[in-house]
Amino acid sequence: MSSEDLERLRLLDVVMNRGIHALSRDELERLHSLLEQKDYSNDTKAQKSKAKLLKKISIAIYDYDVKYGNSFKTS
Repeated sequence: MSSEDLERLRLLDVVMNRGIHALSRDELERLHSLLEQKDYSNDTKAQKSKAKLLKKISIAIYDYDVKYGNSFKTS
């Protein structure tokens, strides 16, 4: 396993155990990036879960920006 795989699994574990709002904005962005890179095209169920989670992460980033006034932050 690569270090990116381990980081992705660690962040997913936090989301599963404590919820998506337990992550910082930077961690949310990192998880979003890591999930986008991961290819689940051979497993349609996993691909659907990935799409749902990416949507939730995007919403959480938006909510974070609205709450803390960082709207339209670019990385």
